[in-house]
Amino acid sequence: MSTRIAFLKGHGTENDFVIVPDPENALDLSPAAVAVLCDRRAGIGGDGLLHVVRSEAHPEARDMAPEAEWFMDYRNGDGSVAEMCGNGVRVFARYLQHAGHAVEGDLAIATRGGVKRVHIAKAVPGSGSAPGDVTVGMGRARLPEGDVEVSVGERTWPARNVNMGNPHAVAFVADLAHAGHLYTPPPYEPADTYPDGVNVEFVVDRGPRHVAMRVHERGSGETRSCGTGACAVAVATARRDGVDPAVTGTPATYTVDVPGGTLVITEHPDGEIEMTGPAVIVAEGEFDPAWLEGVLG
Repeated sequence: MSTRIAFLKGHGTENDFVIVPDPENALDLSPAAVAVLCDRRAGIGGDGLLHVVRSEAHPEARDMAPEAEWFMDYRNGDGSVAEMCGNGVRVFARYLQHAGHAVEGDLAIATRGGVKRVHIAKAVPGSGSAPGDVTVGMGRARLPEGDVEVSVGERTWPARNVNMGNPHAVAFVADLAHAGHLYTPPPYEPADTYPDGVNVEFVVDRGPRHVAMRVHERGSGETRSCGTGACAVAVATARRDGVDPAVTGTPATYTVDVPGGTLVITEHPDGEIEMTGPAVIVAEGEFDPAWLEGVLG
């Protein structure tokens, strides 16, 4: 393989991604190759990688092709495969707009967590043509039964088990600093609750229907933002507050501050959750596959 490979770099509330356009699914992106590309010192650097493939060209997405032309083949920064990434979907949509594959308005994107409905807002007037926010239909949250605890050092907290197509443990704490460095996965009990690992969110209150969080994302460590995590946090906070849109018949909106910015999460009476936030393409270029092959040996 001698042809140079195009890539872009983007982020959603500073959850950053290497974007590799590959419409016909011609590239062999092994876990090791993805880990090298996402390495912040030896590679391009990112919390994860967005492999952009036409749905009909990928065996995992072919049955979604009638609904969604494009498949987000998402990989964590360590090269492992993930079901979904909320910030990643927004950045994926922004890439499609940037590349001329999508325009402002509604869009469907295939993911391992199903087809996600996306809305790209118009540019904000007076903002210097800065692109509008991206809203993603994140599906419904599942709230598995059973008590869960997470720990950091000598501190232990009860956590709410929330599944957004991927697993989350949401713990309410007095101070976000109590979450520690979050480089390594916080221990949890019972140990068999999350056989494939879990994303752990630590949450503090900022005001009415307004919280802040830090997160350890499985496969990536602490990240500046996590879209599915923000949704899980909004749902867990609503239930803690005694708010359930399915009961009240009224949507519930929570503002969730993450280290990289702010996301707005709305849960509707039918259970559907929408996440709104920014998405930015910051750079594009090429890398030589010979470099990658040399690093991999």
